[in-house]
Amino acid sequence: MDLQTLLNERNLSKYQLSKLSGVPKTTIMDICAGRSDMERCNAKTVQKLAQALNCTMEDMMKLSSLYDEKGLPKDRSYLECGLPEFLQESIQAMVKAWQKVDNGENYTLWDCDYCNLQSDINSAEVNQIISPEQAWYLREKYLRMERE
Repeated sequence: MDLQTLLNERNLSKYQLSKLSGVPKTTIMDICAGRSDMERCNAKTVQKLAQALNCTMEDMMKLSSLYDEKGLPKDRSYLECGLPEFLQESIQAMVKAWQKVDNGENYTLWDCDYCNLQSDINSAEVNQIISPEQAWYLREKYLRMERE
């Protein structure tokens, strides 16, 4: 759960929380928008927010942001929407391959599935069927690659 969801559940606005807690509205807005994280707030701010929301500081620290430090959603599954069928098929083959490999099976076609998916991602990206952001999301998730 994030701070905005908690505020919605309690039927409070950011302005009202600011007035109740004494924490600047801009700070609350930054936390809700993902520009700042509860973990980066000082203890006094967390304490004020916890008191205003009638919860513990530990509860406040458990609140996570739905957004990363760039303001983008942490749940990036939206990047899989509208993928072409050939790419969906390659992804499913790779998912099955990883399951076999992760379970210790001797699956000799793993490298073929890996290369097929990598080729399909690259082709879709070059042909502008998917964005570079989508391509890297798919590489990281299904090929277990890391960006440098």
